[in-house]
Amino acid sequence: MRTAHKALAVLVTAVWGVNFVVIEVGLGHFPPLLFSALRFLVAALPAVFFVGRPKVAWKWVIGVGLALGVAKFGLLFVGMDRGMPAGLSSLVLQIQAVFTLLFAAVALGERPGRVRLLGMGVALAGIAVAAVDEGSSGPVLAFALVIAAAACWGVSNVLTRKASPPDALNFMVWVSVVPVLPLLGLSLLFEGPDTDLAALRALDWSGAGTVLYAAWVTTVFGFGAWGYLLRRYPASSVAPFSLLVPVFGMSSAAVLLHESVSPLRWCAAALLVGGVALASLSWGGSGNRSGSGSGNGSGEVGGRGTPESTPVTPASPPQSPPAPPASSTASFPQPPSSSPSSVAVGTRAGTCADSSPRGA
Repeated sequence: MRTAHKALAVLVTAVWGVNFVVIEVGLGHFPPLLFSALRFLVAALPAVFFVGRPKVAWKWVIGVGLALGVAKFGLLFVGMDRGMPAGLSSLVLQIQAVFTLLFAAVALGERPGRVRLLGMGVALAGIAVAAVDEGSSGPVLAFALVIAAAACWGVSNVLTRKASPPDALNFMVWVSVVPVLPLLGLSLLFEGPDTDLAALRALDWSGAGTVLYAAWVTTVFGFGAWGYLLRRYPASSVAPFSLLVPVFGMSSAAVLLHESVSPLRWCAAALLVGGVALASLSWGGSGNRSGSGSGNGSGEVGGRGTPESTPVTPASPPQSPPAPPASSTASFPQPPSSSPSSVAVGTRAGTCADSSPRGA
């Protein structure tokens, strides 16, 4: 892999990692479901008029759009709005790699070997440690919502694997079209038209900047660059870089949001990242076969191959992560057992003009 392309891969993971901080800031300006809807609206327009028609069947575009855009990002944004820290969200979302492997075994008949099963066990141990750490100091419901978001990301990764889109950017742009109306409808239903209008009327440069970053930098640039790398190199060469997403996510949250990282959380990070590495990167030459389940750590979806985010992640990706292109880590690419519609949204959303911090 050329040095310039390695630098590009690191840049993309940094963009995806910092996206969690950007989402956290954006949640201080918008209620979560409206914020997610705006992010996809801006990502889709005007790009959808320049990328050509979808290169895969509509059922895959709609399926991934609902699983990733509505379910995964809806749950992630709501979870962060209800108190899940940005840095921890970037880490916990990586469990999408385990969900992807489990769903791929059921839906695609892909059977994990012993090393991969060991990696899944180690990653789950990391989640357990993170749950203990968060449960002693933070809202358990918010933690559970992010876990559910990771599961939805796994669903979107498997669907992306089945779709095998030849053009990651084209696929991501069309996928971004799907969630806009459902998310707006859910926002009007659960967050209320008055809250949404108040947020839009109070829009300032900071709020607009978070939407633009999440839409253009994280989604259009991030997934486009990730898809470019996956077209030039084997997924087994590109996917490992997605392990940097939680590193950038946790460090940027610590520096910019002053989030503290306890020793127990560092232990959880080591177990989770190490387990995901074993589960996702031990494929060797067969990486493309199961790599479909991944994305980017930002929380988004990616193109073909194996991880949205990487199962180590951003199809993978999104914000928050999971797979950019469906690569071997998680990414779209930077995404269900539950739906944002079943969640009462409104902690910070009630005062959309207030500021507070979260991707994919």
